[in-house]
Amino acid sequence: MYKAEGVRTPVLDLVRPGLHVLCRAYFGLELVGVEHIPTTGPLIVTPNHQTYADPPLVSIPVRRPVYYMAWNRLFEIPLFGRLIRRLRAFPVQIESSDPRATREAVRLLQAGQVVMIFPEGERSPDGRVKRFKPGAFRLAASLAAPVLPVTIAGGHDAWPPGRLLPRPGRIRITYHRAIHPDPALGPRQAAGDLAARAYAAVASALPDATTD
Repeated sequence: MYKAEGVRTPVLDLVRPGLHVLCRAYFGLELVGVEHIPTTGPLIVTPNHQTYADPPLVSIPVRRPVYYMAWNRLFEIPLFGRLIRRLRAFPVQIESSDPRATREAVRLLQAGQVVMIFPEGERSPDGRVKRFKPGAFRLAASLAAPVLPVTIAGGHDAWPPGRLLPRPGRIRITYHRAIHPDPALGPRQAAGDLAARAYAAVASALPDATTD
């Protein structure tokens, strides 16, 4: 059973200020729209996915505990798996439906927590934003939880797949206004509507060439 609770002082909370300074210096990190981040209540954060550094980078301005749904194979890597658990990550099988991960996300959201889910499922191989999978939006629709779309731009150029370490670049992270499920729609329709609106918001802060 997945349990992300009980970590009162995760590594990210300790290194957040230094991480922000370092990323501003190395990546020219720019955080836009941070005033749109809800400060209370359940929230599903749905960024596009460009690098392994996306979870901590997106979390820098979020002043609440954030739990991360992460690819289960990452937890099999010695030391790294233990580290990401300390960062409040819990595993999900992205190749198929994973009821255990879904139950853990439901538990966290019902407790009013923040859960970050990358709706593409995995890092983009070429920097383009791929079609959003429905899982995060089905959760939002079933629980009437808001979704916070987040756009990461420049991450792929700074740290493309296959490169061991990132290189200096320009990364801009945009936090859009939270969107809510339409109560007039059925669960399936509401989830599809949320996915379309979240994708449109993410794409709006990216060059046209980086969207499908």
